[in-house]
Amino acid sequence: MANSLSIQEAQEKVDSWIKTIGVKYFSELTNMGILMEEVGELSRILVRKYGDQSFKNKEEELQLADEMADVLFVLICLANQTGVDLATALERNMDKKTTRDATRHQNNEKLHR
Repeated sequence: MANSLSIQEAQEKVDSWIKTIGVKYFSELTNMGILMEEVGELSRILVRKYGDQSFKNKEEELQLADEMADVLFVLICLANQTGVDLATALERNMDKKTTRDATRHQNNEKLHR
């Protein structure tokens, strides 16, 4: 089993990789475009694996986990470039959702069918 990384460690690891192997960060706008591209690739796999479309040719060889990691990598790049601490942001977001949705989902009849 691979070692687990904290969100902070992941941000540091990506930053180190960019500054050594990657040379430097692409611009924020370029990374936003790359993020959309990676989300599209993830979507393609999910639609074919869990949706109604079938795989084409060698598409079945694509790895779901690898595509998710590509999305996460570029998101981390954007966070690093814009000074966002993702661990803190996620914690605040979970607190917001917990407060806002405290009973919302339990009271949603659509979720109890």
